[in-house]
Amino acid sequence: MSFYQNKVVAVTGASSGIGKALAEQALKEGAKVAVCARNMEKLKSTFGDVAGILYVQADVSREDDCTRFIDEVVKAWGRVDVLINNAGITMRALFEEAEPKVIRELMDINFWGTVNCTRSALPHLLSSKGVVCSVSSIAGYRGLPARTGYSASKFAMQGFMEALRTELLHTGVHVMWVCPGFTSSNIRNVARTADGSVQSETPLDEQKLMSAEECAAIILRSIAERKRTVVMTGQGKLTVWMNKLFPSLADKLVYKHFLNEPDSPLVRYEKK
Repeated sequence: MSFYQNKVVAVTGASSGIGKALAEQALKEGAKVAVCARNMEKLKSTFGDVAGILYVQADVSREDDCTRFIDEVVKAWGRVDVLINNAGITMRALFEEAEPKVIRELMDINFWGTVNCTRSALPHLLSSKGVVCSVSSIAGYRGLPARTGYSASKFAMQGFMEALRTELLHTGVHVMWVCPGFTSSNIRNVARTADGSVQSETPLDEQKLMSAEECAAIILRSIAERKRTVVMTGQGKLTVWMNKLFPSLADKLVYKHFLNEPDSPLVRYEKK
């Protein structure tokens, strides 16, 4: 029998990309799945009329919305077995040019969304001895140029999750995070630019990236196996390893990598 059979799984940011794939696959595994997103119409059109799914309109940057999301899950099914903090946005702009509101928005969604949803779900996870899993990034291990706010939010997320895991060590609640590599999803299309506007176009060749479905399968399997942390790609594992052992070299290699991406903001400094 599947680990997810009759489990109650709550997924934030589920209207597209990894969140959508997580919800779809959990449903197929027999879970009861609650999904939330800011756009209720888009959320419902993503899944349609499917049994075993609960739709909640919620903006995770708002504490009250996070509380209401979890309250609706418990009202519907009486429990929470798995919380997946997936909602997130990224950015692409030099820190020198980025308006403070951009970094604040990333922190509100990526970090505070995780904190507030987890806080609301924790009493129920303690009862079910469940799992809280946050979707992080290599940017949570290694700061990435032109993504200062994104890196800060993921570093903060991982620090929070690590501290919480240690607090809950003897409670039966499992706390973990996963770090996908570059994944084909909507996150780069809605990435914030320096003034907070939407980037619209991705600098990456999406066809060469891990699919959201493959990423979701790894995440769900890792939750079932109660993995500690998961870095999904060889490039990601190499980056984490090099950053620990050869940090100065990692600086140079990471800078070069992002300098070479299409329309890199780092070109500005190369021209000085």
